[in-house]
Amino acid sequence: MRKVFVIGGTTFDHIVHLPALPQPQPQTIHQAVFHEGTGSTGAGKALNLHRLQVPVQLYSVLGNDSYGDSIRVSLQEAGVDAFYDVDPHGTERHVNLMDPEGNRISIFITQSSETIEYSNKEIEVAIAKSDVLVLNIISYCRGLIPLVTASGKPVWTDLHDYDGSNVYHQDFINASQYIHLSSDNLTGYRNVMEDFIQKGKQLVVCTHGRLGATALTAAGEWFEQPALTQFPYVDGNGAGDAFFSGFIYGWLQNLPVQKCMQLGTVTAALCIGSEQLAHPGLTPDLLKAEWGKYYS
Repeated sequence: MRKVFVIGGTTFDHIVHLPALPQPQPQTIHQAVFHEGTGSTGAGKALNLHRLQVPVQLYSVLGNDSYGDSIRVSLQEAGVDAFYDVDPHGTERHVNLMDPEGNRISIFITQSSETIEYSNKEIEVAIAKSDVLVLNIISYCRGLIPLVTASGKPVWTDLHDYDGSNVYHQDFINASQYIHLSSDNLTGYRNVMEDFIQKGKQLVVCTHGRLGATALTAAGEWFEQPALTQFPYVDGNGAGDAFFSGFIYGWLQNLPVQKCMQLGTVTAALCIGSEQLAHPGLTPDLLKAEWGKYYS
């Protein structure tokens, strides 16, 4: 299978589960279920792809601190091939407040530096050895866009909760031919998807959480895919990255778009059943078996 290079996106996350998201008023919450560990979009994609036996390498930045050490160890123990540059600001950390429906308030209590002293040679080698590049929308990844663009290789990006006009995302949009995003901040998501295709993108996939996902190809074909809502819910963090990974797993095998959507849906449904960014039992065989239950 073709090799994927995932660029950017590792954080240390503190996940707090609440009966309901807090109202904007002073209050004390005396008890809450929580867990913490490796988070963010690059780690989520790399973990899911690795467990699906896709050759994958991850590049990110971490601080020289206990949080960075924890991320390094967790990804190494999971078997993910990764290398890092040092962020002088320390490891990025998030606090995610979650309700039982999977709604989230994300608080970035520290952020990565916008510019990094890149290990250019190692990054260039990783790009050269890869067939597909996944460019995540982290500030420090912006400086790598010239290398990504010059490679001439297929570039995927995940715009997450893009609102249709935020200029922050534009460099990543320009550099990519394949786009994933969510409709969280989009009322007219179909118009945005059509606009991307008209501007030369090859594929746009928009996820809608519990309402499923929509895809549009360069040929003008629309695809709809309902979510699988019968799976047990534990933690919704990482579900979008799991969907992305299941989708690209199918795309790397030249499967039809609808089946790629289904594989992404199953991977996401498995993900939300655990506290991890990827279901701990995820394998190609498990994905095939679960797909067969719902779509064969």
